[in-house]
Amino acid sequence: MTVQLHGEHSPEREAPAPAPPRSAHTLAEAGDLLRALAAPVRIAIVLQLREHDRCVHELVEALGVAQPLISQHLRVLKGAGVVHGERHGREVVYRLVDEHLAHIVVDAVTHVEEKL
Repeated sequence: MTVQLHGEHSPEREAPAPAPPRSAHTLAEAGDLLRALAAPVRIAIVLQLREHDRCVHELVEALGVAQPLISQHLRVLKGAGVVHGERHGREVVYRLVDEHLAHIVVDAVTHVEEKL
């Protein structure tokens, strides 16, 4: 029986190249983004906005969540740079800042659904 020391690879397996290093700032910003997305209502909002830009009352209707709660979650998403709001008369219409953000959420949801 061969005992492997910590940090050594088996002879059948070649050591992979390390992932490219990222700055501490980049990693912190990525963590902040993931925390902003880490609430069920915010995930649902991103999924809705992936389909179409929406105003608050449309999100309230689609998600069955109270308006103050939707507004609170939109503030978090806006602060994290996930959504952008544009005023149209008396309404603010929200949209995703870019498609990458939708991919993060869709991939997470798909991953969970595949396990069910």
